[in-house]
Amino acid sequence: MEQMNELVESVLESAAEHGLWSPHDTIVVAVSGGPDSVALLHILHEISLNRMPLTLICAHVNHGFRPESVDEAESVRAMAGRLGLPFELAEFDIPSLVKESGLGPEGAAREKRYQFLIDTAHRYAARSVALAHHADDQAETVLMRLLRGSGPSGLAGMRWKRTEKKVELIRPFLRINKTALVSLCRQEGLPYAEDASNLMTEYRRNAVRLNLIPALEAYNPQVRQSLLQLSEIVQAEDEYMEAAAEKYFNELVLVEPGKCTMQRALFTGIPSALQRRLIKLILNYLSADSSSLDFPKIEAVRRGTLQDYPTVWSLNMGGSLICMRQYDTIVFSSKPPQQQLSYTYRLSLTNPRIEIKEIGKVLMMSVLERENFTVLGEDSGKMLAWFDSGELVLPLTIRSRLPGDTIRVMGLNGSKKVKDIYIDDKIPSSERAAIPLVCDDLGNIVWIPGVRRSMHAAVGRHTASVLLLSLEDMEKSEEALWPK
Repeated sequence: MEQMNELVESVLESAAEHGLWSPHDTIVVAVSGGPDSVALLHILHEISLNRMPLTLICAHVNHGFRPESVDEAESVRAMAGRLGLPFELAEFDIPSLVKESGLGPEGAAREKRYQFLIDTAHRYAARSVALAHHADDQAETVLMRLLRGSGPSGLAGMRWKRTEKKVELIRPFLRINKTALVSLCRQEGLPYAEDASNLMTEYRRNAVRLNLIPALEAYNPQVRQSLLQLSEIVQAEDEYMEAAAEKYFNELVLVEPGKCTMQRALFTGIPSALQRRLIKLILNYLSADSSSLDFPKIEAVRRGTLQDYPTVWSLNMGGSLICMRQYDTIVFSSKPPQQQLSYTYRLSLTNPRIEIKEIGKVLMMSVLERENFTVLGEDSGKMLAWFDSGELVLPLTIRSRLPGDTIRVMGLNGSKKVKDIYIDDKIPSSERAAIPLVCDDLGNIVWIPGVRRSMHAAVGRHTASVLLLSLEDMEKSEEALWPK
């Protein structure tokens, strides 16, 4: 009983430190029938009886891998009965599922197991599912992730608790090694099953446990403890860094449906460690599947953002995620790039108002006598333009941009490509499709709203009447037509 008390105290200390449970919580305990989970069930039962009121449910999964699985399930059922606990059983044919899904046996078993445990927690309105992963499991996990090239979040190992589908997955044994758990079962006479597959080195984790760690212990006998300490340190620092990254996310990132935008100048001012985390946070926000977001892709975005040139680029991040640099703006999008719009409208004195529904704009035309019109100044960059109505050849055509379009700009000898003007003005490529072109009846581009007007039909001292064009948002135009 002395060892039981020691382990109870250790578990209670960890639970208090990491907030694993509160009095009167309902906890689903995952019990495979091995020594780890059998010890977990009995330690939590001891706590619930004598230290803190908890409601426990014993849950077992028969994966259908081995003939003895049925007997193990009945053994766990009998154990729950002796402790007076509800018992929940799930039976799966994992070998068949592997053939159907294409997943590996470990992946398929894990997916079905967690699904059952979380569903059981929902049925019992339980706050959490308790898992029996221990210190040796943690050391193996950290080493496997180190070999895989994981960053700090991976080297932090398994978390004491994490939330999945509104259920907390808790691991009270992460500081307790397996020998202590096996010793408890033997001392207390608790029956447990030995899984022969744990000795099969074709499974990567088994190979790490049985071959690699013993080899490393020849160089450092305390290698397991070192890996465990690494996990503890990195986990605390990782949580701190994640909180800092979230703070920058809230301050620097403009979030819209399917899109996140940030300014390059603000991004370059934060530490590089947080730059990577911020990029990953943005990509995780836009995609539920972050499995393809590896270091090279995140680093490509970071370096491309920091470099002065090129100022325009696009990177396919995989999983329908795209990152684009548009001069001083970085855009992350989970939507496919906007296709080139194609539209044509006619504007005349008999039809002086048109709605360009493709871009949500309204173009209006009016004619004023010269004495009733005051030149407002340079019209470049405004949503208004004025022309000598006697010189402008009507009707006007309003259309989308075409390859090779040019405009004769005031003050410039000759024509200039519209595309080059957009580049010079640093107009993002994603915004160019929303800019209409206004052409006279001879096909000359006379105005690019908000960008440039041409040299055609300029208002001068001999102008008798002025043709005024204005481009507005459709909503604003409707408000003007229908005042409240």
